[in-house]
Amino acid sequence: MKLAPVHISNLESQGFLQESSERVELIEQLLAIGTALSSSNDLDELLKLILSKSREITFSDAGSLYLINHTQAEPKLLFKVAQNDSLPHKPFNEFVMPLNRKSLAGYVALTGESLKLADAYKLPPNVPYALDRSFDTNMPYRTCSVLVLPMQKPDGEIIGVLQLINRKSRPDVTLTPKNAVEVTQPYSDWEERIVRSLASQAAISIERHHLQESIENLFEGFVRASVQIIETRDPTTSGHSERVAELTVRLSEEVCAITHGPLSKAYLNDRQIRELRYAALLHDFGKVGVPEAILGKRKKLYPSQLEVILHRFALAQRTLEMECAQKKFQYLLEHPDHRHNKNSSTSICPHCHKLEQLDTQLAQAIETIKHYREFVQKLNEPELLLTRDFQAFTEETLTQLNTLSQYTYRDVDGQIKPLITKAEMVQLLVPKGNLTPEERLRIESHVTHTYHFLQRIPWTKHLKGVPMIAYGHHEKLDGSGYPRGLKQDEIPLQTQMLTVADIYDALTASDRPYKRRLPIETAMKILRQEAAKNKINGDLVELFEQRQVFSVLGHSLNVDSVA
Repeated sequence: MKLAPVHISNLESQGFLQESSERVELIEQLLAIGTALSSSNDLDELLKLILSKSREITFSDAGSLYLINHTQAEPKLLFKVAQNDSLPHKPFNEFVMPLNRKSLAGYVALTGESLKLADAYKLPPNVPYALDRSFDTNMPYRTCSVLVLPMQKPDGEIIGVLQLINRKSRPDVTLTPKNAVEVTQPYSDWEERIVRSLASQAAISIERHHLQESIENLFEGFVRASVQIIETRDPTTSGHSERVAELTVRLSEEVCAITHGPLSKAYLNDRQIRELRYAALLHDFGKVGVPEAILGKRKKLYPSQLEVILHRFALAQRTLEMECAQKKFQYLLEHPDHRHNKNSSTSICPHCHKLEQLDTQLAQAIETIKHYREFVQKLNEPELLLTRDFQAFTEETLTQLNTLSQYTYRDVDGQIKPLITKAEMVQLLVPKGNLTPEERLRIESHVTHTYHFLQRIPWTKHLKGVPMIAYGHHEKLDGSGYPRGLKQDEIPLQTQMLTVADIYDALTASDRPYKRRLPIETAMKILRQEAAKNKINGDLVELFEQRQVFSVLGHSLNVDSVA
């Protein structure tokens, strides 16, 4: 049997084509909205985008968006975003409302059902929810058609509510309380399906943002805990990592503000600045791999070493006293006729003179020991060899130092041992600071430890540069730094910023047992000298000083006093 042809009128054909075109355009809009949602990283912007796009495709005059807040014992509805084309300049403030079935949004949030109301003022009887008319009364405004939809994750969890108000017959019309009923119309089933799909997509985007925020909070917590570990091992540098991070971030912001000169081409976005901040906070984490004795060393000798040396001095003095007593006793045994006539003022007792000589020799020996003991304690202080007092030492004093290195004493076991061992003398003669070359290498190894540790962390793609930035904070532009001896072109600009901040804080940090705090003017002078030697970036140092980056720590500089 042959089917009869179907005749479609021209009017029907035009209507069908127009509807098809509109749906294609709607699909394209939804695809564009999906792309926009997936690229937004700011939660407030994301929520505003969700609401505005939902209103745009439905010709809604107004709308609002709620998120469910689980931070308290009882979940609440957080009124996050409100938009109204007819009242564009009315202020909006976030507020919290109870999560129950009495409000439209609360009902949808708890049940997961959609509400599609032709007129919110004319609700069916016996429904648990009602429209809060306070907004309409205060503005004034007239709420007519309403579409309330849950924002659900794929697993069914409801994280918020999307509410659209007053579906307009034409997108360009302005609503008033008088014309609202005439120019609005109910939301269609098609619009409900479309917006519900969009709401689900929005829920995924919001959840993605929450996950991203959780990851960032996790990293932040991890970094904070790591910094605490560093400071626990070395309390004298407490706050160093935080201060260096503050200085580095401020310096990077100043670099980004430069419009001319060598630094004008440098720019860091917010994520790169966050990456730099983490690198600054963690730049010394490798100190956890340095022996605590070396890390906590305050003077040239370790406390236990100095205690042993002082014990040797005490033992040497006690030995001298005992040997003197033995000599005197032996002498008296060998000279039994030592009695002397006390009434004779002219005669000289040779025995008494001998005993006095022994006492004098003992006193001199004890005085020598005391002198050496004080000398060792003075020599134990860091930086002594760089002070004028030590440079002014006479040849006689240097001779005494050589004599000290050869001074011996009789131990309790009767063996002759040096008062100061060769290893201890090497430590005491350290010309700068308090570390021997071997100990300094152990300290310097913290940079490599930091890098290897940070390399093991699965950083996100926006933070993957953290290990390399931290790795080079002791490199110098002329290649004299460590551990790799990099030169300027091989050192990232972010690392060069970190280096300037690190040196400044090391110079100006509060007094430590092994160094004094330097005035800001002196610290800046040293930074300029290092820049002049091509050790650190001179443009960064100049910017650091001109913009007074150190003010972030509450420091201030009298420019006129700078030499």
